[in-house]
Amino acid sequence: MAILHWLTAFCLVLAAALILTRDQVAGRALRMWLLEGHRHFGLFVLVLFFARVALRVRLGRLRVDSDSSRFIRLLALLTHVALYALLLAQPLLGWALSDAQGKPVHLLGATLPALVGADEDLADALQLWHQDAAWLLLGLILLHIAAALWHHFVRRDGVLRTMLPRRRR
Repeated sequence: MAILHWLTAFCLVLAAALILTRDQVAGRALRMWLLEGHRHFGLFVLVLFFARVALRVRLGRLRVDSDSSRFIRLLALLTHVALYALLLAQPLLGWALSDAQGKPVHLLGATLPALVGADEDLADALQLWHQDAAWLLLGLILLHIAAALWHHFVRRDGVLRTMLPRRRR
């Protein structure tokens, strides 16, 4: 499960880096390449979302830190649910945004089916939702990182170590 966690983080960082870089460069071809890279890594996040959910259904819930208060466990659960919801919604919003702009979405050379038809007003709304979801996702990721560091440095309970890939011996 840890590998899917870190692959998701890697894809999110690359998707963000590509789209932020795109805004800083000139040259139509380079800007289009960066946008296509952003779309690909966003779609990889979607694929990883489904892999993570399938694995979670198969393996069950993660172990619960029984030393934490009920309130802290509830906050952790709600944060994880919100993270998963955004890992699903964000790529779908981006896909629908491209469709609404009349731009087909491709993944590894295959053209994906349109989620919505071309519609300028819908594209404007989806653009805002996609950006707002990105900021919300960033905030939740920062909260997630802060919680992991709190567990590691304050609680010293090994939670952070469970998120790290296992070393082979």
